[in-house]
Amino acid sequence: MSNLVQKFQQYSNWRSDVVSALERYRAWLDSAELSDTASEQRFSRLLTRLADDKLSIAFVAEFSRGKSELINAVFFADYGQRILPSSAGRTTMCPTELLYDETFPPSIRLLPIETREQAQSTSDFKEQSQAWTVLPLDISSTEGMLEAFKQVSLTKRVPVEDAKRYGLYDESDPDVALTVGQDGLVEISQWRHAIVNFPHPLLKQGLVIIDTPGLNAIGTEPELTLNLIPNAHAVLFILAADTGVTKSDIDVWRDHINAGAGRMVVLNKIDSMWDELRTPAEIDAQIERQVVSVAQTLQLAPHQVFPISAQKGLVGKVNHDAELLAKSRLPALENALSNELIPGKQDIIRTQLSSDIGELTVTKHALLDARSRNVVEQLVELKSLRGKNQNIIEHMMKRVELEKKEFDNSLLKLQGTRAVFTRLSTELFTSLGMDILKAEARKTRDAMDRSKFTSGLRQAVKDFFEHVRGNLNASARKTEEITAMMAVMYRKFSTEHGLALSTPMPFSLDKYMKEIEMIEGLYHKQFGAATILTTPQVVMMTKFFDSIASRVKQSSLQANRDVEAWLKVVMAPLEAQIWEHRSQLKKRKQAIERIHLATDSLEEKVEALEQMQAELDGQKKTLMMLEADLSNAITAELAPLKAAA
Repeated sequence: MSNLVQKFQQYSNWRSDVVSALERYRAWLDSAELSDTASEQRFSRLLTRLADDKLSIAFVAEFSRGKSELINAVFFADYGQRILPSSAGRTTMCPTELLYDETFPPSIRLLPIETREQAQSTSDFKEQSQAWTVLPLDISSTEGMLEAFKQVSLTKRVPVEDAKRYGLYDESDPDVALTVGQDGLVEISQWRHAIVNFPHPLLKQGLVIIDTPGLNAIGTEPELTLNLIPNAHAVLFILAADTGVTKSDIDVWRDHINAGAGRMVVLNKIDSMWDELRTPAEIDAQIERQVVSVAQTLQLAPHQVFPISAQKGLVGKVNHDAELLAKSRLPALENALSNELIPGKQDIIRTQLSSDIGELTVTKHALLDARSRNVVEQLVELKSLRGKNQNIIEHMMKRVELEKKEFDNSLLKLQGTRAVFTRLSTELFTSLGMDILKAEARKTRDAMDRSKFTSGLRQAVKDFFEHVRGNLNASARKTEEITAMMAVMYRKFSTEHGLALSTPMPFSLDKYMKEIEMIEGLYHKQFGAATILTTPQVVMMTKFFDSIASRVKQSSLQANRDVEAWLKVVMAPLEAQIWEHRSQLKKRKQAIERIHLATDSLEEKVEALEQMQAELDGQKKTLMMLEADLSNAITAELAPLKAAA
């Protein structure tokens, strides 16, 4: 078993441990009557985040660089043969996602290339099951799977005009003319996108493999440029040792990948340098020179370039040839992936979990402290009644009644705040809502269709981004206004009624603003340089905008969900303590009334409160123990693995 497989299994086990600790914590809160709608919603969100956690690795290369062979070697060697088609020439003709979704049977879903004529992105089509051609995948037959996988390499010949409409033929490119046959037809992929639903152990644990077609597709398929590659947790950029870095390689690296976390360069086919007439030392020196050259060209450190032979690595694994596997240097790449990619992903999830759980635990401690404080106040109050006459008891009853009246008056003022809160929330969703975004997208698309000039096209897209940013800024101002208003209410109830309330949970739309800036940056990289756009480029620009609009809609939808969740929990700590304080005031009043009427013994009541105080102390200890258990599960590190040779 490779280090990568072991590490991924460790990561999956870590997630399971965190889920178990969360469920224990959640169940205890419910049994201790410390749960509420807001905390239940937060638990559901945390558990959903863990259940839906994916780790995506994109493989990017020009054709004939051995990309599919590398995927076979790293992930599918246990099947004893190639699963993805791998041969000379182009084998992956459309972007392909390998994943596992238990709601679908094992299958290959294929999106026809003709959908590129429509004003919808691939992401939009993922919500339309009828648009896809679905082929069953017989996982019991390796040969059957290999045949099914060959579907992604199917092509078709179409008239040049059709290829232009699809945005797959640029007549201004002199090399493209060479692809037209004597019959006037040009070869294109039969499919626009493929999704392989395959119950491989790693895919079942949340791994997503993205197999991209040649580098030209990076510029023609917006889904790759705007979604799959930027959002991948790791991108393996594959070069060939016998060709080095080509101009198209450099362009794609600079424009779409770049150095950064999870970005690795693989120098494949080092077996082309294996020469019986050279010593092993001479071969290693030659490989090292090629590594240094690639690193300098791509402005990387040499250790970020991994020289391998995917083909020999696959053969070594299939034939259990440890010497050949070591010579292929494939384990070094797998080791780097396992030690950098997976712990990095774990850190992201850990940070998200710790933030949410930290806010949750603060709220629960405050609620328990409020209960304890009320019990202590009642004990002091009741003990002070020992030996007192009826007049003193009546006076205390009036004091509690007055305190309750003042608290009820504060609640009336809170109702006014709720009305303002509702109005601000409505205004917030007005500027952030999906309807306004969809209207802006339609308006921009219409303006692009009407425009005859490059400047008009660019202005339409520029206006779209400005309106999106303006709406986000307006929404951000509303969240700030809501936060400030809630802070006033928190302080009011803390100072006037002694509730232990910290500042309300803050919220920011900054990450969505940065995402919009990133999307706009990708658009400028694609279309910012040319002064005049050719007709094929205009077609591509229009298709890119469709994907831009889809990506912005996805971002806005998530922002709406986050805002909605925040609005539900921002008042939760205040409401929980108000309910608790009101309940305790009622109990205090009833206790004094019973003592006044001699229906309850003062000493019995004191004893009951002391018992309650002991139980609350025990609950605090249990809460801290469960929190420590949860913290240990979240902060647990993945076990180190033996370094690959």
